[in-house]
Amino acid sequence: MVYDFHTHTTLSDGVLLPMELIRRCVVNDYAALGIADHGSASTMGRVIREVRRDCRLAQQYWGFSAFAGIELTHVPAAAIGDLAAEARRIGAAFVVVHGQSPVEPVEPGTNLAAVSCADVDILAHPGDLTEEEARIAAENGVALEVTAKDGHSLGNGRVARLAIEAGATILVNSDGHTPGQLLTEEKARRVARLAGLSPREVEQAVVEKAEAFVARINARLA
Repeated sequence: MVYDFHTHTTLSDGVLLPMELIRRCVVNDYAALGIADHGSASTMGRVIREVRRDCRLAQQYWGFSAFAGIELTHVPAAAIGDLAAEARRIGAAFVVVHGQSPVEPVEPGTNLAAVSCADVDILAHPGDLTEEEARIAAENGVALEVTAKDGHSLGNGRVARLAIEAGATILVNSDGHTPGQLLTEEKARRVARLAGLSPREVEQAVVEKAEAFVARINARLA
């Protein structure tokens, strides 16, 4: 079974419609899917509302758990709190923040703002993570992403080490934009293992923490 809470569609820079992405994940043995298209103040309302409609169809007709989230991307760090709260009000099931990846010019301070925000659920590919930020993430229940995405994954080792030391939750996500970038269970476990996680930590990141995250979202939506 596969859990993946960071994927993209044609509503931002992915190549699949939301419904097609969901269908491919259904047949690829996904247990749950989170769609988190890139968004900011100008686009997130439309994106969240449109993805929610297809997620409802998947649940109604296929019994599949698909959730409409948003990835706040390259927004001012000081605006993250307000935008995350707005995304929740609009109907986002979960909020991801595009972290300080080693391959993109994300504003310094973004990681800290994200892990300090009660409305943020996942800090994506935060390669420039600090010990303090990992500690705050653990205290506030913000999951730190170990990613399968090329480029962003350059920071996986640091993120995994600091998260384990701080006791923060690690989730393995694809950041998939194309069908070939989606996860399999084998791929997710390999990404976690190569980030330096022990066999027990791999199981937690790929299965146990992912299942707990689904339960958290479902409780929120109930």
